[in-house]
Amino acid sequence: MSDLFGTAASSDSYDASNIEVLEGLEPVRHRPGMYIGGTDERALHHLAAEILDNAMDEAVAGHANRIDFILESATTLTIRDNGRGMPTGKHPKFPEKSAVEVIMTTLHAGGKFSGKSYATSGGLHGVGASVVNALSSALTVEIAREKLLYRQEFSRGAPVTALNEIGTAPNRRGTTVTFTPDTEIFGENAKFRAATLYRMARSKAYLFAGVEIRWRCDPALLASNDTVPAEASLHFPGGLADALNDATQDKGLMISTPFAELAELDGQKFEWAITWLDASEDGFFSSYCNTVPTPSGGTHETGFRQAIVRALRAFGELVGNKKAADISADDALANSAVMLSVFLRDPQFQGQTKDRLVSADATRLTEQAVRDRFDHWLSSDTARATYLLETAIDRAEERKRRKKEKEVARKSATRRLRLPGKLADCTSNDSEFTELFLVEGDSAGGSAKQARDRKTQAVLPLRGKILNVASASSEKLTANQELSDLALALGVKPGKDFKLDDLRYGRIIIMTDADVDGAHIAALLMTYFYREMPNLVEAGRLFLAQPPLYRLTQGGKTEYALDDEQRETILAKNFDKRSKVEISRFKGLGEMPPAQLKETTMNPASRRLLRVDLPMRDSVGADLRRHTDQLVNTLMGKKAELRFGYIRDHADDVLASLDV
Repeated sequence: MSDLFGTAASSDSYDASNIEVLEGLEPVRHRPGMYIGGTDERALHHLAAEILDNAMDEAVAGHANRIDFILESATTLTIRDNGRGMPTGKHPKFPEKSAVEVIMTTLHAGGKFSGKSYATSGGLHGVGASVVNALSSALTVEIAREKLLYRQEFSRGAPVTALNEIGTAPNRRGTTVTFTPDTEIFGENAKFRAATLYRMARSKAYLFAGVEIRWRCDPALLASNDTVPAEASLHFPGGLADALNDATQDKGLMISTPFAELAELDGQKFEWAITWLDASEDGFFSSYCNTVPTPSGGTHETGFRQAIVRALRAFGELVGNKKAADISADDALANSAVMLSVFLRDPQFQGQTKDRLVSADATRLTEQAVRDRFDHWLSSDTARATYLLETAIDRAEERKRRKKEKEVARKSATRRLRLPGKLADCTSNDSEFTELFLVEGDSAGGSAKQARDRKTQAVLPLRGKILNVASASSEKLTANQELSDLALALGVKPGKDFKLDDLRYGRIIIMTDADVDGAHIAALLMTYFYREMPNLVEAGRLFLAQPPLYRLTQGGKTEYALDDEQRETILAKNFDKRSKVEISRFKGLGEMPPAQLKETTMNPASRRLLRVDLPMRDSVGADLRRHTDQLVNTLMGKKAELRFGYIRDHADDVLASLDV
């Protein structure tokens, strides 16, 4: 029986001695994914971001104007600022330790909680430096403070030396951190990428005009086709306006002058730059909070979008264009290139990796900061404003036209759908390139809807196991709402009235869990299509998705295995036996992150599909249809004795194939 915490333990072996208490930085080493999101290459570079964020906080607070970012080797990085330097005195709560040691070895220790030392900061949780220390095989901190130089060394979160005064530093101040990520955590092949670090440094320099980041790396670390310089001084007085110009220099622009400004509200800063690209160009939205990237967006992006669309609607009302009321934020910001940076007191992020801002007041503050200034920007050039407004209205009308066409085209498929998840349809009407994924349950359906390509991939969640049409009466089949809804979604009529030309999707893909229940559901669906829509199967339009059962990770390397046998083969051939391999078993599609579901099972470029074939004749021309009918009746029909006999007759073959 499983205990309440999900571990299996017998009643005579589970007592108080089995309860582990992780102290100090042990939780970080035990579960690094909780603090940096994993142990892959992205997580490795997140360590660099944590230390760089601390240096940037000193600059944003006005205590530093220069940061050195030095890639010493593929495995060692140095970050130095000319700020105040970490406090070196004894900590009042831990008088046996220096403040430096407390910062580096204690979770949730830092100077950013009260807001007294930093008005705004990116390192908010007091875990950044200590987490980097915990996950580094070697880390050295040097502090130049009050004309003295101090040094302390650590390994895997524990101090190797005390904080020692090593000399004078009359012309130097600030903090230097040099660290080497631990191969026990990240694997033997864990190495920094110069290009990734250079982009990180460049983006930080754009975000604060008052800082110079001096980049340096060993030229031997640069690839022959790499555009990253060995040395560079990164300083951009124009801030985000410079960043936007750099990002769009090779793109066609719809307007010549971007909307870029810096505003301050109640001691909190908001900077942005936006322009609109030609229809052929792809737009982007890059946002930051306290110099920390927020790739998943958040409340500051919501506020910005509201400011833009509401200002355009107000301008439309001002010039008497009633159609302006119909435009949405997507209409207003289509093909736009946006850079947004906010500096907030005590921002709230989703998770330690800070990918998404969730501060409730950020929406209101950002909209307030942007809205008035965008109103003035529009009124300063009415010709430009009118062009933007009319373009947004054109998009709104096109959106409504497509919606109406879609509703007409899909009316028969969606009119009677009453499924819990319902049909999430694709936007394309071209049946040659579209796909319908049939998934089991709302949970898997939710993941699939996030992972899909909305243009060409539709998702229909099913309520577990459908009716077995091989053993059901015709009355039950006709009355079954779920199968009726499935046929409606496909746009066809089952049975003798089936017409392949009516099929609304080019491929029907059965996507079930990689377990026994999933295989049973797939078998029931294949039986349905074979019995009710055999022409669909004969045309090669029915497929089985092949979701993996295992995810194997070592350092920055990740591979997936379909079953136990493939897992062992991959472990033997593709991974270093000297290092630990993290093996995750997917319990079901609903628990697989959408990004991984897309990569392994839904993206045509990387997925694996099995086509369900229904050959009508064998190589010598014999009719196979009768044999297939008999097999379906035996395995799926009403007579259990036929199934029992088949299992008895073929058991030895199955055991032989399993080497049992």
